Amino acid sequence: MNTPLAHIVDDDEAIRDALAWLFRTRAVECRAWESGEAFLDAWQPDWRGCIVLDIRMHGMNGLECFDALNARGNALPVIFLTGHGDVPMAVGALKAGAFDFLEKPFKDNDLVDVVLRAIDSDTRRHASQATQADIAGRMGLLTPREHEVMQRVLAGKFNKVIADELNISMRTVEVHRSRVFEKMGVRSAVELAQLLAPGREGRD
Repeated sequence: MNTPLAHIVDDDEAIRDALAWLFRTRAVECRAWESGEAFLDAWQPDWRGCIVLDIRMHGMNGLECFDALNARGNALPVIFLTGHGDVPMAVGALKAGAFDFLEKPFKDNDLVDVVLRAIDSDTRRHASQATQADIAGRMGLLTPREHEVMQRVLAGKFNKVIADELNISMRTVEVHRSRVFEKMGVRSAVELAQLLAPGREGRD
């Protein structure tokens, strides 16, 4: 179940059906759940997409479901659907990490637009994690000496300075430098610095 889905969690069958129809008219894959309990019973940490969660439900309400999801480490963006009296609660949920909330009655396209942004946010998060895992894998291929050379290359030090600091020949530094570039999949010190720059994934 790794296809991005908009998970609709609402205890009103008519609303579930209406939202499912709406999403499908905008080519948004979705799945509906009749309660917070049913969703939590099925929830998996590798799911992708977003959650559209009604605050007012019989049994477990939306905020309780949200708290349970947070306790499990859920990373899916959560969009709350609220009534007028629920807005303060929804604002509190935003501070606790919810993606957004819409107050009823809302415009259909406004909801779909928020859902699409949430799914895009989740997609970028997965891409960032994959990139970080790839970089970590490349780093794992480096020998301890190559790590030492790489840190000095990143600091902008010349080969002669690196050789003096590590008490090795310049030729050896050149060999290690070449191997670092090869293993990290870059062609220059500039590319290496860009690869390892904090926040790089968010700029891609």
